[in-house]
Amino acid sequence: MEITATAPVRGRPREFCTDAALAAALRVFWSKGYEGASMADLTEAMGITKPSLYAAFGNKEQLFYKALDLYECEKMDYVGKALAEPTVRKVAEHMLRGALDNQTGNSEPRGCLGVISSVACGEEAECIREAVLERSAKAKHALIERFERGKAEGDVPDHVDVEGLTSYLYAIMQGMAVQAGAGASREELERLVETSLMLWPGR
Repeated sequence: MEITATAPVRGRPREFCTDAALAAALRVFWSKGYEGASMADLTEAMGITKPSLYAAFGNKEQLFYKALDLYECEKMDYVGKALAEPTVRKVAEHMLRGALDNQTGNSEPRGCLGVISSVACGEEAECIREAVLERSAKAKHALIERFERGKAEGDVPDHVDVEGLTSYLYAIMQGMAVQAGAGASREELERLVETSLMLWPGR
């Protein structure tokens, strides 16, 4: 999709691909978090001027939400696929392996955009943190519902607390994201996935 921004460059309008620019902004936010990403970082990565950014995407906050939408659409699609797995254990395995692929890809920043942006936010970016946590809560609720159904179908032992089990899975994935961001290798995180699955209750 091509867009012509109104900001002149040497007397001529500047043309750029908004899809490519948004993907570049996503990589900046993903690697540095919301507060860590400066306007200079964003405009340099996107290859556009600050007026062009404002004209096409709004302010930094609006740009982040658009980048977050893109992240969820392209990088978090494994969540929906996981929920369709036939057993709770398969759901958990798909979630863990999807997170592993997402957090250790060679062509993208390491770690998780949601974890980075929800943890590394000061008071001035509290609305960003709340928005990220709200989206995470919706996904977590869908997972709880899926696990409840699995418990009714016998995939989870009766004594297991489904909400606690969901929180356990999230804690593992968030821990993986932090470790990936700190430089853990894929092999190290794969061992964590395998160990978690060995400890998983039920079939």
